[in-house]
Amino acid sequence: MTAILRPDAGAAVRRGPGRPRDDGLDDQIISATLDIIDAEEEVTVSRVVSRSGVSRAALYRRWPSLTTLITDALDVGRTVPSPISSNGDLRQAILGMLLGDSSSVTEFGYSEERFRQRIRLVMADRELQKAYWHSHVARRRVPMEQALHAGIDSGILRRDLNVEACFDAIAGTVYYQLVVRGDRMTDDASRTRIAAAFDLIWRGMLAV
Repeated sequence: MTAILRPDAGAAVRRGPGRPRDDGLDDQIISATLDIIDAEEEVTVSRVVSRSGVSRAALYRRWPSLTTLITDALDVGRTVPSPISSNGDLRQAILGMLLGDSSSVTEFGYSEERFRQRIRLVMADRELQKAYWHSHVARRRVPMEQALHAGIDSGILRRDLNVEACFDAIAGTVYYQLVVRGDRMTDDASRTRIAAAFDLIWRGMLAV
């Protein structure tokens, strides 16, 4: 059964004073939430409590809503990229971050199945989409945006660049392969298209 998050799915989940948090219980709750997501079931308080074995009070103390719990669960396995060195070939450094290691599970840090579940959930619920953006996605943009700013400061890139828009355009080359075409990052054809699209964007970013 496909999970559809109701607008009030996160209501009435409150965190109050009490005992210190137990990281083990946090892990149990996150793991149970991921099991529910992977099973394509609707994430509800009752299901999380039943599958995790923790009390409702323990859940309420840790997450203010189901929306924030789901955003944390969807981010398991993902990391913030390392800073991009401003020394050397900036173009190659950014392209290397974009393509990643073709032998890895995915460039997103977790399986393709989990990635597709993430897309399905956030596209079905705008509140969840916005929460995931603000709490997790935005911070992973920082290393590349900082590298682009460094390129502007050094005179490599145009001074009138909108760095946020440039990031969107660059990242969009990857998402189009995965979300629209349905291809994989391990496919040579996908990587070739991404590199070619990046080169087009890069040439438009270069200082004259």
